[in-house]
Amino acid sequence: MIVQDVINHLEALTPLAYAESFDNVGLLVGNKNEKITGVLVTLDTLETVVDEAIEKNCNLIVSFHPIIFKGLKKLTGKNYVERVVIKAIKHDIAIYAMHTALDNAINGVNDMICNKLNLINKHILIPQSETIKKLTTYVPKNEAEQLRIALFNAGAGSIGNYNNCSFNVEGYGTYNGNENSNPTLGEKGKTHTEAETKITVTYSKHLESKIIKTLFDSHSYEEVAYEITTLENKNQSIGMGMIGDLKEPMSEYDFLNHLKTKMNTECIRHSSFLNRPIKKVAVLGGSGSFAISAAKASGSDAFITSDLKYHDFFTAENSILLADIGHYESEQFTKNLLVANLTKKITNFAVVLSKTNTNPVKYF
Repeated sequence: MIVQDVINHLEALTPLAYAESFDNVGLLVGNKNEKITGVLVTLDTLETVVDEAIEKNCNLIVSFHPIIFKGLKKLTGKNYVERVVIKAIKHDIAIYAMHTALDNAINGVNDMICNKLNLINKHILIPQSETIKKLTTYVPKNEAEQLRIALFNAGAGSIGNYNNCSFNVEGYGTYNGNENSNPTLGEKGKTHTEAETKITVTYSKHLESKIIKTLFDSHSYEEVAYEITTLENKNQSIGMGMIGDLKEPMSEYDFLNHLKTKMNTECIRHSSFLNRPIKKVAVLGGSGSFAISAAKASGSDAFITSDLKYHDFFTAENSILLADIGHYESEQFTKNLLVANLTKKITNFAVVLSKTNTNPVKYF
């Protein structure tokens, strides 16, 4: 098994196409064709983590946070980022990061938080838009079924929990210059004049290259007429944060104690108590101040996140309980999720959960 095989498993769980545009995800260091000796899974890639990988004979580090984020112009070892990259390269260790791709996954970071808090009725807090594409193409009527099956096998028509849900076939007359047709070149370079069918399918955007390749491989025309459009629909299976319900309402005091215990945090910074029970809870791992308004609009009683600033707490405005549990604490169980997923898929070498605590924040 090579590095690319592990990447394929990870991207089946969380396609990188859904990472935020500012992020730096994917293979950051190393050769995708290198044979794997072991995988070390961590939240952050530090020098001590690379040392751990060396000790445990792991030549691939799967990290939640990307060690290279703003880019590198030099490798002189002047800071911890450069030292990590130098040491990884020196020891032929690849580094792969998932970050906001896993943040946006329905079974990712925020799902882990919900599970730890025993929340039910879970759904995405801020659904991502423009994740669904629509392909329109034209094919001879006698080839329509074959092309339809090929596109479905490539993943078209499967959106969220629905399969074969977006397929339309519309027959047209011959391509003779009328307003409903666009002449295309047939196999011998001549204008095709046989009766044709218009096929329309939708697909998730991370499948685009596969869908286009399938279209060209399955189509008999030398020049294939097709159009791709991006739909504005919000995807209920992809996006930032989650909302869930406690099985039974809790007082604010009991809820914060529950939160402190389940998330293994030493300190919770929170807004003023509202003197009402907590039932609906919004969560967002990592820095989540941008989602306060969405949490309030959802009708949540509490919003769990991290990295809130002084003035962020004012925005609670006596309508929601804000709770900052710490950045590391909100994402700490993510590596367990990745190990569990990879262990199910890979059995012929070690997938190791890093024992290194990478939390840079200490409490006195």
